[in-house]
Formats: sequence, C-alpha cells, structure tokens
Amino acid sequence: MRTRILLSVCIIAFNLNAQENLIQYVNPMVGTQRMGHTYPGATVPFGMVQLSPETDSVQYDLGKSYNKNVYAYCAGYQYDDPTIVGFAHTHFSGTGHSDLGDFLIMPTEGKLQLNPGTANHPAGGYRSNYSHSHEKAEPAYYRVNLTDYNILAELTTSSRVGFHQYTFPQTDSANIILDLSSGIYNHTEKNVWTFLRVENDTLITGYRQTNGWARTRTVYFAMTFNKRIEKYGHHKKDQGPYKGFYRKFNESENFPEMAGQDIVAWFGFKTQDQEKIKIKFALSSVSTEGALQNLFDEIPHWNFEQTKKEGQAFWNRELERIKVETISPDDKKIFYTAMYHSFLSPIIYMDTDRQYRGLDQNTHVAKDFTNYTIFSLWDTYRALHPLFNLIQTKRNSDMVESMLAHYDQSVHPMLPVWSHYANENWCMIGYHSVSVIADAIVKGVYTKNMESALEACVNTASYAPYDGLGYYMDYGYVPEDKNSSSVSKTLEYAYDDWAIAQIAQRTGNSKLTNEFLKRSESFLELFDSKSGFMRPKLANGNFKKSFDPMDTHGQGYIEGNAWNYGLYVPHQPAKLIELMGGQSRFVQMLDSLFTMRLDDKYIEATEDITRDGIIGNYVHGNEPGHHIPYLYNWTDKAWKTQERVRMICKTMYADAPDGLCGNDDCGQMSAWYIFSALGFYPVCPGSLEYAVGSPSVIAATIKMENGKSLIIKTKNQSDKNVYVKKLLFNNKEIKNNKLNHNELAQGGELVFIMSPKHSRK
Repeated sequence: MRTRILLSVCIIAFNLNAQENLIQYVNPMVGTQRMGHTYPGATVPFGMVQLSPETDSVQYDLGKSYNKNVYAYCAGYQYDDPTIVGFAHTHFSGTGHSDLGDFLIMPTEGKLQLNPGTANHPAGGYRSNYSHSHEKAEPAYYRVNLTDYNILAELTTSSRVGFHQYTFPQTDSANIILDLSSGIYNHTEKNVWTFLRVENDTLITGYRQTNGWARTRTVYFAMTFNKRIEKYGHHKKDQGPYKGFYRKFNESENFPEMAGQDIVAWFGFKTQDQEKIKIKFALSSVSTEGALQNLFDEIPHWNFEQTKKEGQAFWNRELERIKVETISPDDKKIFYTAMYHSFLSPIIYMDTDRQYRGLDQNTHVAKDFTNYTIFSLWDTYRALHPLFNLIQTKRNSDMVESMLAHYDQSVHPMLPVWSHYANENWCMIGYHSVSVIADAIVKGVYTKNMESALEACVNTASYAPYDGLGYYMDYGYVPEDKNSSSVSKTLEYAYDDWAIAQIAQRTGNSKLTNEFLKRSESFLELFDSKSGFMRPKLANGNFKKSFDPMDTHGQGYIEGNAWNYGLYVPHQPAKLIELMGGQSRFVQMLDSLFTMRLDDKYIEATEDITRDGIIGNYVHGNEPGHHIPYLYNWTDKAWKTQERVRMICKTMYADAPDGLCGNDDCGQMSAWYIFSALGFYPVCPGSLEYAVGSPSVIAATIKMENGKSLIIKTKNQSDKNVYVKKLLFNNKEIKNNKLNHNELAQGGELVFIMSPKHSRK
C-alpha cells in the first residue's frame, strides 16, 4: 500500500545568482521545420513529463494508406503552423518515427467545442490562432497567447508533473478540455481504451492505453485543479453497438465515470478577469495511485513561479557541466541548445517510490538504480551515450542497468533495440545496447554486473530470429536475397560484435573475446575490390549483379548509400583504408564524397534525408556518416578532418527554428556538435580513443562527476584559424591526433594552438 505523505519538492532549488545563468543561451525553438522537429515546451532534464504545444492533429492514416504529412509532426509542433490545438504531456525529441502526445489539454472560452477543427477552419473546433511574437520558450517554461480566446497559457514541470497556468478573461464559460483521443501518429485503432474518474470537485484520475509504435502502452494520470469544477462532461467518439446497462444514465454530463475508446472530456468554470486556472497533471506507468503520489511528492503546492524557478535551476546545474567561451554569442547559443537537446532523453521511467512498468507489463521496483526509457539506440550509441560517459556518468550507469532490466524481462531474450514505455518497437538495425554497455564498461562508468552484462550481450547477438541475425551467423554476412538492407546490417553487426569482444576481454573470457573478434571481421565478406565499395552479396557467395553505389533502395542499405554507409567500419578504420587502396586513394574518396553531388532522385523517397543536411554526397542530417569527417585522422591528411568538422559546425547548426539539418534523434545530432565544438569525437564507442578535430570554442571547462575538471584552451582561435598547429595535454605534445578517455577523465589542461594554415603533406 502506498502512503500518501506530503513531501518537499524533489527537484533541488539552486541559487541562480551564485551561478552564470546558462539557460539564457538555450533556444528550445531550434529544430527542423520539415522533419521530426524537437518540441519547444516545458520539461526538466530527462523528465518523464515533456509538456509542449501541438500545432495540428494529423492522422497517421488516410483511409488505409499512410499520410505523408504526418511525418512533419513527429514531435507535434511545427513552427510554420498558425494554430495550436492544445498542450500534451509526452513527446519524442526529433525522432524519425513517433508515438506519445498523451493527454492533450486545451483551455477555451465561450461556446464549448469538443473537436480540434482544422487548420483551414480553426473556428470549427477548439484550436486557437497564435503568434510567435506572443510566444516564449525557455528551459522548463513555455508561454503563448491563445488569441481566439484571449487566454494566456503558461507551462512548467517537475520530473513527473506538468504544471499549467491559464489566465482567463471574465467569463461564465471558461472550459478546460482534456482530449484523451488525441495523440501523435494517431490512427483509427491507436486508442485501445481510455478511462477517467471525477474523484471530487478538484481531482480527476484515469489512464490511456494505446496501440502504436509501442503496441501495448498504458499511461496513468492524476489531474487536479486549483478551484472547484462547476460542471463537467464528455463526448464519446466511438459508437460501439454494446453499451451494457450504462444506458440508464446520461453519461454526457456530470457523470463521474467516463470510459471508451476515444473520449474528449471537459470541465467548466466561472472566472474573474485575469483569474488563473491552474492544473497539476502527474503521470505514472504503474497506477493512478502512483500518479497521485508523484504529484504530492514533487509539487505539493500551487506556486507556479516556484516550480518554474526550481526547474530552471535544475537546468542551469546540468548545463554547467560544461562551461564554454565562444567566438560569437550565436555559437554559445548553439552549444547550450545542443546540451539542452542532449538532456531531453532518455527519460526517467519510474514513480517516486521507484515502481515502474516493465517490458513484461508487470510492476517492478528499481531498487538500486533509476530506471530510464526512450532508447533510440541506432542513433544515440554513436555520440550521446559516449557524451554521458564523460559528463553524466551516474545517469549512464543507470541507463545500462535499465537496459539489463529490459533484458531480464524480455522473452526473446534480447537487450533493447529501440524501446520506450515498457515496449520494444524493434526500429532500425543492429543491437546497439551492446555498444552502450561496452563503452560504459571500458571507460569504468559501469562496474556492477559485468559478467551478467556480457551474458546479456552474447545472448542478444545470438538470437537467430532477429532481423537476419541467423543468416549472419550461418554465412558470416547477411545475404541480400535472404534479408534486406544486408550490407548495413552486416556492418552494424560486425561493429557490435567488436564491442562485445571488448567486454569479454575485460572480464577475462578469452574464448568469447576471440569468437566475437572473429565475427567483427564480417565486413571483409562484403568488400568488392573491383568496385571499391561494400556491396550486397547473395547466399550463393556472389555479389548482387545490379548495383548503384549512389542509391539506397535495393542496394543493401538503409538510410544511406555505399558512399556513406560503406565507410562504416569504426572498429577497424586502418583495415578499411587498406581495402580501399591505401591512404592516398582513401583521401581522394573522402574528398569526392564531400564535393560530388547527390541527385535528388536518390533522396526524394527517403523521409529521413533532405537537401538541408547534405554536403556533396556526405549526409550529416542522418547518423550513419557522423564519424566520416574524422576518418582523415587515419591518413597523413588529418588537417582535412579539422577543415571538414569546422565547416560542418558552421553550416549544419544554427540558432534558428530550422537550426538542425536533420532529425536530432533523441540528442545524437546535438551530441555530435558538442564533441566537435570541444575538439574531439568518439569514432569508435567501446574504445578509449577520441579522434581530434578542430575546436570551435575559445575555451571550455568540463566538470566531471569524479570531481576532476578538464580545461580546454585555444590559442589564436578565430573563424579562419581552423587548423590545429599543435596540441598539448598537460604540457605534453599529442602528435597522433588521438586522445585517451581515461587520461582526460583524470582532468588537466588540453591546449589547441590554432592556425589559418595547415601543414600540407
């Protein structure tokens, strides 16, 4: 039995006056206009509640076909839209597919309308026009004027509770709409069931169960008002033939129990001019009781400004993990906005009493770790989790524990591939939990249960029914005639196997070390020396005859082509260079990649890639190529890495609503920028090695959780001085363009001496 004890707010309040106010450099409006936009709403770092406006309610399906317009609403918000339909409590940040958008709240005044209307005819529903000139977004705070109703909407949050504040005009018809039918990537069968109880004249509880990207997802809530409800009701959109004996009631008004597949509830009030209706809305994956306890524990008061101040202090503390000086104010805004994006997910996924819903749909208790969810691992293993291993070590250790808990609850058994809200959605390829786990173990971040972690990784890599993995084990590669995207899968599996070997080596298991090191060389099976590319091979051992290295579809690749994805051998770049004819020819290929043109026909059918994120044929707007600019470091032309990286930082990121060149994908795009702006990058997570680039900051202080600080300094820094003339770590010259994580983690001083000219070789 849970005890409902009123506790102080769990978010620690920090004295902003004693610190630099870094949140002033964050722009939550930065995202992508045409793709999976990040949302501009209110949240705290890694918060379960991510409260944000929705600017339209676009269905995933049009009849029985896919609606391409829905892709623009992966995060619910589009900057160019003129109307807002409401404020929902759960969101993904910049993903290429979507779900969530739970519990849409919309304040209205006047005639009660219970459908959202359309962008072309907003007056036909409850949506409202708004203007960006009367919209403001900050970390942990969002504000907008809903012009059709003359209502000021303000939002802030704690980790598990959304706090709404709506300032109304004087009216006898103030309405708060709670649309339980609304969601992101909604389709005709998305809602399985919704349920709501009016517990008393200020408290509402309920849940929403959906079948979407996560096919069995239940979210509970507790919602409380700061004033007594005058009247309430609901509209049930679904009209099934069976109503049982509830037909003896008039359920539509003042009936305290509402249930159905698609429900829109409303609550009526009378307000004085400028009166504020406040709502606290708590979430839980376990129960309405858990949601209510989260509400009591985190925000036991009605002081909106206090919650906002505490949330912003929380953000300020997290942003202070890296303090930077930059060449321009815009650069500083881009840097801290990237840090903001990097700390939006994964999210805390447990109640304040540590209970959470597991993958087996049972209730579990996270006894000695914080449970997290939203693991976009095909993206985030590349730079986001390595960034956490530098500046968020406790959280990343807990994220590894969360992955291992997922494995324990899996019937397959497998570690997460792309998981959220107690579900595995199997999105994208590879089994990149093993990369995250290996990187954390190798860097000493995760030290608890390494033998168990190794077992989980090995079993994951041995699960034959998964996505061509059985063929991979049988043939030594994935045959294209047996399983599509075979080259991409083989390359990703090979890298993951190398990561498993690193764990086996550190646990003293030589048998598994050798086995997975051998598997990690599977990429050799697919290199075609005649074409010079990684090429799809058939089960008979022959290469697929028709092959276009510029194309993706039908060529053995996914979200990339042979020019980009074919360079994905992060664990053996020297071997890749050897295969491609040596350093000179490899440099020529990289140069061509950045200067040739990728024709529109190769990207027009791919939602995840647009012209905005492309430089030549190099696609920075998608993750598989993020390591490519750093590959010059394995040749005698390392200066070209410095040139490319600085150019990408300058052209692919901006302090603007379209400031990202592609999907942020839960922070990966932003984590790339953070590392690159600091001057180094983890080309191969699971190793201790960083590749040197070209820092764009003037100076930085990285505060690590072991109490040490890494001080980064530059000399002769400017927009033109992009080349590293000399690099010193603790007064010792670094000559191989590589840095060691363990050395950096012990703190010290890293000095880049910059120059406008490179030492041409």
